[in-house]
Amino acid sequence: MLQIALLGCGRIGQLHAATIAAHPGCALAAVHDVHAPAAEALAQRHGARAVASAEAILASQDIDAVLIATATETHADFIERAVAAGKPALCEKPIDLSLARVRECAARIAGSPVPVQIGFNRRFDAGHRAARDAVRAGEIGTLHQVIVTSRDPAMPPRAYYEAAGGLLRDMTIHDFDLARFMLGAEPVEVFAMAGGLIDPGLMAEIGDHDSAMILLRTEDGTQCHINNSRTAVYGYDQRVEALGTGGMVVSGNRTPHEMRRYGAQGVETAPPYLFFFTERYGAAFTAQLASFVQAVEAGRPPEVGFEDGHRALALAEAAYLSLKERRMVHVSEVA
Repeated sequence: MLQIALLGCGRIGQLHAATIAAHPGCALAAVHDVHAPAAEALAQRHGARAVASAEAILASQDIDAVLIATATETHADFIERAVAAGKPALCEKPIDLSLARVRECAARIAGSPVPVQIGFNRRFDAGHRAARDAVRAGEIGTLHQVIVTSRDPAMPPRAYYEAAGGLLRDMTIHDFDLARFMLGAEPVEVFAMAGGLIDPGLMAEIGDHDSAMILLRTEDGTQCHINNSRTAVYGYDQRVEALGTGGMVVSGNRTPHEMRRYGAQGVETAPPYLFFFTERYGAAFTAQLASFVQAVEAGRPPEVGFEDGHRALALAEAAYLSLKERRMVHVSEVA
């Protein structure tokens, strides 16, 4: 079994720990967090060992690979150190908040055969993947438009905003990657609008956005529309639509069950969507890990590699330039 060590035991780290522990082809061998009690509690929960330092994990001969779920500003550093130690890495997005730092990291690991996968789990959602496969198979003819809807159920706390690096680098970066996945071609132009529609005061105070709409266009003119909101009172809204000359495919939302109510006040009334990413994308996290394990065992590049993380961040930077200058931006201006 592939022995995987987890770096970072926060909310996303805990999800990854459970996913690793449940996978039949790997084991959660060790965990580390700068907050030792968090690591100790998670290790005890899954029968792993808590390790006092990341250095000890990277030096251990008993560890085959690492999953990086630490603070964003440490991602690039841990990727470099994992590659230098010969340990395949699955790293949460984004690689870094700085495009320059991502390029520096790319240069430092260039030429290494050690697999590095970036955690764009939505590519592994069964519905999204089926929609992409249908598009690739020509089931809807020539692709003209892709629409990606991604809305959180509720605003995160202020502390999250202050550490996240901005809506487009934190939240929309998943959608930039999903857009590339669905389009099958690189967007070359970006136009963005964003604002503080949910909490204008807080957004103005911290210099961030809680609502956004972004337009992308590929070289051949195929269009993509991404829309984001930090609050959707009806649940975690995650949809992808692809329109072509021969029809449309849609990957829709999920509810806890399929029961519908019919009465005088309404028909086909259903429960709200699954509340957040841990519920909505649980199976996608499992499939993402399985893909990583298969890549490591086969000695091949991962399906979602370092360059995918680089390109998604470049789209975010182009979107921020579009916001700043209120114009369409060619991706080559930042990339």
